[in-house]
Amino acid sequence: MTIDANNPQAAAEPPARPSRLAGLTRHIPPGQFARYLVVGVWNTAFGYATFAFFTAILDKVVPQSYMLASVLSSIINITVSFLGYKWFVFKTKGNYLREWIRCVGVYGGNILFGLAVLPVMVYALRHYAHMQRQAPYVAGAILTFVTVLVSFFGHKHFSFKAKAPVPLP
Repeated sequence: MTIDANNPQAAAEPPARPSRLAGLTRHIPPGQFARYLVVGVWNTAFGYATFAFFTAILDKVVPQSYMLASVLSSIINITVSFLGYKWFVFKTKGNYLREWIRCVGVYGGNILFGLAVLPVMVYALRHYAHMQRQAPYVAGAILTFVTVLVSFFGHKHFSFKAKAPVPLP
């Protein structure tokens, strides 16, 4: 610590505390979260587009088509997301099958959460916001935002977690 002779109070001031955001992100390598957001924007747009596509296609033939649309689009979107995160965000080498299975596990939790919450949200939007045909789309968009945030930490600490180095004897 440097002491300013012209300002005796400067020595008594405690060092500045890092912001909450800095505290939350200090363990993330520089640029990694920004790359995650860029890939996440693509994944979000692609994922929502596939959800909307399947919902529209199935709407005339399947009751509550948004449920089947959610499952079908999730299968495609998990693989697209996995490749984006592997190649551009976490930049891991090899281990495709192991990391993909872990990625499926992280997204599987999100899918189960979405399937549980989606009907409740659609019901609420239809009955309280008076949205009929738009309700599945709005609910899907809201759930997409939530799962993007949750997924980053699941992928960072599970799907693409680097193996700890084995200590030499």
